[in-house]
Amino acid sequence: AGEKKADVEASAQKEAEPEKPNLEELMAELEELVGLGTVKREVKNLTNLIKVRKLREENGLPNSAMSLHMVFLGNPGTGKTTVARLMAGLYAAIGALSKGQLVEVDRSGLVAGYVGQTALKTQEVIQSALGGVLFIDEAYSLASGGENDFGREAIETLLKAMEDHRDDLVVIVAGYDEPMEKFINSNPGLQSRFNKYIYFPDYNGEELMAMFEMRCKKNGYCLTEEAEAYAKEFFEDMYKNRDDNFGNGRDVRNRFEDIISRQANRLAAMEAPAKDDLMTITKEDFLVPAEE
Repeated sequence: AGEKKADVEASAQKEAEPEKPNLEELMAELEELVGLGTVKREVKNLTNLIKVRKLREENGLPNSAMSLHMVFLGNPGTGKTTVARLMAGLYAAIGALSKGQLVEVDRSGLVAGYVGQTALKTQEVIQSALGGVLFIDEAYSLASGGENDFGREAIETLLKAMEDHRDDLVVIVAGYDEPMEKFINSNPGLQSRFNKYIYFPDYNGEELMAMFEMRCKKNGYCLTEEAEAYAKEFFEDMYKNRDDNFGNGRDVRNRFEDIISRQANRLAAMEAPAKDDLMTITKEDFLVPAEE
């Protein structure tokens, strides 16, 4: 009976363990992302490097010290979170991390309003990220306060955890270029641990259009020729006239949602829309009403 119980426990434990991410599938997913040529190359290089380091380790060969923590530089909507999620899976697939989950936070997820509370809050987040990747968006805001700002406490707690769990925690800090570089240089501990930078460029008009088309295809919509020509021009202009509020992929998603809403209004006024009507996006759906 004891043996049977042990078997039951062992199989229950096996079921509880999530399946290891599949390397080929994750690599294919990375490849499918629009644009990001340099980012994809960097990720592949890193994955290969870690793979070979593992093999050297298994063969009793020495490895030089290497930090897996990274800085992602770039504007909002450039795919930083998506790539961080893929990297967490890739690292788990090649055995550099035990689980491969992504835990995403910003300043509010780490910093509390009372003395001593920030360290506890940060430790809880770190605990949930062990075995995976902790992704801190707009990380520079942790160092933007004055001398008594609790953000510093979060940074110190984080640095200690990176030391204590160096074999099973990867931290990726992300944000705009200049503030991020200032942030890393504000603390020698950050400088020594974050020495790998990956830059995420803005998407150009062609890439924005490709993202939009992928969204249409995935959701069962197709564009009329007129709508397609208009869309190409629209995204080209969006890129050329971008300012500090440019949201890259987020702007594409918002535009898509607006169009679907306008298409719904147009179809609702029809007597009996056919399947083709339900799938078709016209130039009229794309046009932004004057009041917007």
